[in-house]
Amino acid sequence: MTHLELDVNRWAQQQFGTCSLGDRRRTRRAVRVASQFAADPSGSTTKQTESWADCKAVYRLFDEEDVTFRALAEPHWRQTQGRTSGHYLLLGDTTTLDFGAHRNVDGLSAVGNGGGRGFLLHSSLMVNAENDEIVGLAGQTIYHRQPVPKGETFRKRLARPRESKIWGEVIELAGPAPQGVQFTHVFDRGADNFEVYCRLVLNRAGWVVRAAQLKRLVQTSGEKRQLREYLDGLPVRGTYQLTVRANKKQPARTSQVEVRFGTLLMPSPRDCGAFVRECGIVSIGMNVVEAREVNPPRGATPLRWVLLTSLPVKSFEAAWRVIEHYEKRPLIEEFHKALKTGCRLEQRQYRTSKRLEALTGVLSILAVRLLQLKTVARVDPERPAARVVPARWLQMLRCVQKGKRRTIRTVRDFYHGLARLGGWLDRRGDGEPGWITLWQGFEKLHNFLRGADAVRLKCG
Repeated sequence: MTHLELDVNRWAQQQFGTCSLGDRRRTRRAVRVASQFAADPSGSTTKQTESWADCKAVYRLFDEEDVTFRALAEPHWRQTQGRTSGHYLLLGDTTTLDFGAHRNVDGLSAVGNGGGRGFLLHSSLMVNAENDEIVGLAGQTIYHRQPVPKGETFRKRLARPRESKIWGEVIELAGPAPQGVQFTHVFDRGADNFEVYCRLVLNRAGWVVRAAQLKRLVQTSGEKRQLREYLDGLPVRGTYQLTVRANKKQPARTSQVEVRFGTLLMPSPRDCGAFVRECGIVSIGMNVVEAREVNPPRGATPLRWVLLTSLPVKSFEAAWRVIEHYEKRPLIEEFHKALKTGCRLEQRQYRTSKRLEALTGVLSILAVRLLQLKTVARVDPERPAARVVPARWLQMLRCVQKGKRRTIRTVRDFYHGLARLGGWLDRRGDGEPGWITLWQGFEKLHNFLRGADAVRLKCG
């Protein structure tokens, strides 16, 4: 279990104390800024710093040439990558950060359909493959979209840097796994291109990628055919039931899903970029796992996942593990929610892209902390709270609870107490609290502790 440091000052020192920002004083300021942000992640910068002098110090820090997104976040990436054993999933995805079309912010580029202003953030979230424990970010990159030149030909488009390069950049940042450790990248359909697979092979990393191009030619048993034709000829190796949540288009249902798997050789495309031509890889062997819903209800779109993977798949159980790995991918979307909703990144009123990018580096690590609050109680719920939580925190939480809720023995007891402070009703039919409720409770507990400290200092 990765230890989650609850004290915001110690946490900030752990995450930012080794940042190389060109001056030790800047590193000390970055630690102070991180601790202030962590105490109130959804507040504005003026609210988080609580004084004009501290607020100006934040702006000056983010204006420094050496204080960049990467300089602030890279120490955290290195800590995350430094595992000594185990199997870890690196969940990768891109989110659009839109700071509004009508704000005067220098350095932003067009996003969305061209009506917004901001940049793209691509992140790799490391999760323990066995228990969903969130370890941290293994790498990130920021990308500013460039307008497509008028009259650009297909060949010219292949020659210039493309938006899809961000997948490869973050794979390179995460790098090969340390000895005794296994990294498996898990991507959605946006990563289904040959260059991504080449970069994964060169970094000795595994992958589970949802296929986007079922018409692509693959080689099986010495002949070329479309991937979808190959899948249709594979036998069913097992079935399972999947609970499908309701959405705007269809009600909730329990689906019957058939599983197929096989082996294929993916050749390099005829038209490929410079990286593929230079690396010398002409084909890549991999396995494919398909999960296909049978007999869906009328009007429902049948579920179908086609997963390309480097992992060995010789049995239904192995195919099931590949599907389970892919089912963890929504955790990266939870990270984006924590960044945008929990930390309110898109609502920040900074006036330059430089400041917003540096701020993104700090808040990305804080968003990981928000997610870890939710998972730590589930990973090791019976662990004694006194081994994880500061004694003063337990004492304060007991003081503000009532009746039997004053008893806090385990990590689960502590997090349930935090959630009640944040508005969780703890009724019999209620599920486990989410990270937003937990963080609201943590913020309230932090204010209680600050008030107690102020009284003690004033009254002796």
